[in-house]
Amino acid sequence: MRHIFRTALLAAVGLALGSGAPQARIGDCSVDAMLVFDGSTSMAEISFETGPNTRIKEARQAIRQAMPDIAPYRRVGLMVYGPGPNGACENVDLRFGPIADSAGPVIDAVDALRPDGLTPLTDAVQRAAETLDFRNSAGVVVLVTDGNETCGGRPCELAQTLRATARDLTVHVIGFRAEVDFFAWNNPEQDPQNATTVARCLADETGGLFVTTETVKELVAALQRTLGCPVIG
Repeated sequence: MRHIFRTALLAAVGLALGSGAPQARIGDCSVDAMLVFDGSTSMAEISFETGPNTRIKEARQAIRQAMPDIAPYRRVGLMVYGPGPNGACENVDLRFGPIADSAGPVIDAVDALRPDGLTPLTDAVQRAAETLDFRNSAGVVVLVTDGNETCGGRPCELAQTLRATARDLTVHVIGFRAEVDFFAWNNPEQDPQNATTVARCLADETGGLFVTTETVKELVAALQRTLGCPVIG
């Protein structure tokens, strides 16, 4: 299955250089963004697939490298899902809305994260869109996830709603060492014929990028491409 995920990455091989990437609306730096970060239990798992480092360890490295280049030019907020005092599917935490110079706060929040819980990514993306006042203002949501919805949410249904009701909202989806559980009972939209995360439709419906990443370098490039600002001239 891993080689299938990497097929999508080849389509985005121009992330760092800006060539060969899928055509998508990246947006200018005046548009506020929300980073939705996966803090579910699987981010801390060690397996043959993850190697000696957990996903969360390498994701922290990528955030530390990417955010200092992003924050000076775009206001960014942070939404985290997974860990918390509530039920496994009920911890969607708005850490802060879009702020200037967000590198430090984002890095500190991700460094302090202790993965737990499941993956209510649909709820998290919806709340991020609401934080951006998506019906009245343009905005960008960047979802970083290692898997698919596992809390009964319907990301494709949400994507269609956002497309129909948002003023100008783009959702980018970055899969980081993504795994798909085709037998998840609480993922009603999962299609066994689709060998990628079900959250891809969030990007497809809103004109965003869908990128799979396997390494720190690839995740840094994807974050810079989706949250950063295009260099013109």
